[in-house]
Amino acid sequence: MRTVHVDLGERSYPIYIGTGLLPQAGSFLVKHGLSVKSPHLIVTDDKVAPHHLDTLKSTLEKAGFRLVVSVVKSGESSKSLQVFEEVMTSAIQGGLDRKSSVIALGGGVVGDLAGFVAATYMRGIAFIQMPTTVLAHDSSVGGKVAVNHPLAKNMIGAFHQPEFVLYDLDTLMTLPPREVSAGLAEMVKHGLIRDAAFAYWCRDYAQELLSLDREALGYGLERGVAIKAEVVSQDEREGGLRAILNLGHTIGHAIEAVAGYGEFLHGEAISIGMAGSALLAEALGRGTGLYEDTTAMLKALNLPVILPDHLGEDELMAAMMHDKKFKENTMVFIVPDAIGSVSIVKDIPQQLVRDILKQLRKGGKANV
Repeated sequence: MRTVHVDLGERSYPIYIGTGLLPQAGSFLVKHGLSVKSPHLIVTDDKVAPHHLDTLKSTLEKAGFRLVVSVVKSGESSKSLQVFEEVMTSAIQGGLDRKSSVIALGGGVVGDLAGFVAATYMRGIAFIQMPTTVLAHDSSVGGKVAVNHPLAKNMIGAFHQPEFVLYDLDTLMTLPPREVSAGLAEMVKHGLIRDAAFAYWCRDYAQELLSLDREALGYGLERGVAIKAEVVSQDEREGGLRAILNLGHTIGHAIEAVAGYGEFLHGEAISIGMAGSALLAEALGRGTGLYEDTTAMLKALNLPVILPDHLGEDELMAAMMHDKKFKENTMVFIVPDAIGSVSIVKDIPQQLVRDILKQLRKGGKANV
């Protein structure tokens, strides 16, 4: 088992990564002092539940925990105020109290939704992350929890750190290939912002990662999580440095919003966004070869790098103006300086962003 610590003072917590961990979940809750006298809410989705819910319930019940279960529909559409209210109703009807916890068993959507429930129920109760997707190695760390608004992704949310993260690699073995690739987008992103050697490692070990080789996956997830933990430890509430974790997310979130949540997996949209950020870097004179190297890494992981024709530039620009990374109507982007290093760049001209969107449709070919 690999353990990564997120250092946040009294809110610090461990991330456990390994195989065979979910059947031991009861002992982890006991180890972390969760109350057996209070009911605990498991939030999962209808795709994860058939594979892993019984295992989790069994280990927790054997350890003496009383459980309430809420199963939501899989997919981004469940990150809504309506579903949030439904899960909150389950918590209230289940009698959760201040010593209860909310356990997220699933991917990023479940983690964000369950975390927001935990952050707001009785003004905040314990939260535990048990990721079952590759993508969730990113979203399960750092305490950002939220639901979407039709006009903007993650606009309604909070910072609420988990008690711990239990990441059982065995739960990833049932993932379809497309979801594996989408999750690896966030893994290579961590290398692109902070560790060039790791970014190139993701490219070189792409086939092992795509085939869910446990050794490669264990190392890749540990390194990706460690990079994010390092950034979060320095800037918990995104006052400065933490914004670098948003590489590719400004364009990516706009793609998700305009396409309608569900057409693109999060990692796919972010992949196109990271290609756009590399083009923007080259347009700003920050180095040659960034686009070529970045897209080679993304393509190796079976990720898209071209903006589809049916997503209009006006709609994408409008969606970006709703993004939290805009301040006083100026456009803020995370821009690569080189592979493994990025900067927060403010006051990007809107016309330049439009030009980048046009280039993204052409696979990086200048057409402006």
